Amino acid sequence: TAAAARVVVYLRVSTDEQALGPEAQRAAIVRWAASAGVEIVAWHDDLGVSGGAPLDRRPGLLAAIADLGEHGAGLLVVAKRDRLARDVLAAAMIEAMTDRAGARIVSAAGEGTDGEHADPAAQLMRRMVDAFAEYERALIGQRTRAALAVKRGRGERVGELPLGRTVGA
Repeated sequence: TAAAARVVVYLRVSTDEQALGPEAQRAAIVRWAASAGVEIVAWHDDLGVSGGAPLDRRPGLLAAIADLGEHGAGLLVVAKRDRLARDVLAAAMIEAMTDRAGARIVSAAGEGTDGEHADPAAQLMRRMVDAFAEYERALIGQRTRAALAVKRGRGERVGELPLGRTVGA
């Protein structure tokens, strides 16, 4: 359909050190769009935003969903499904909002989630990918807390300095 030939893109990174930074996401989506023969009509991003952040703190995502209707786009494209959300409930809400806009979500990486939208196998795969993204977020948090505990145990400073203080003061 004509709507499916027009796509809105959403990029998200939580930190500057990510392997799949905004440039890598952009390149993957441009390659995917060229092979899929679709026109990218809008780009939106949330840089420095966790995939677990509430939707009201993700203005780029909300603008991307709004642009689906504005541009008559049939697809919201992400580089990988975990760029959408790292929270199962948030991913379900984003999918429902996208559905209401008359579009569906597609991952440039495929991930087995892009089958016919109502297909039970595709629905199951989307939910599994979303659950694993949430699980990975929890593991990252657990590792970070453990590493900080080790540093505190060695007497190393962790976190930011209070206002007006300097290192060694």
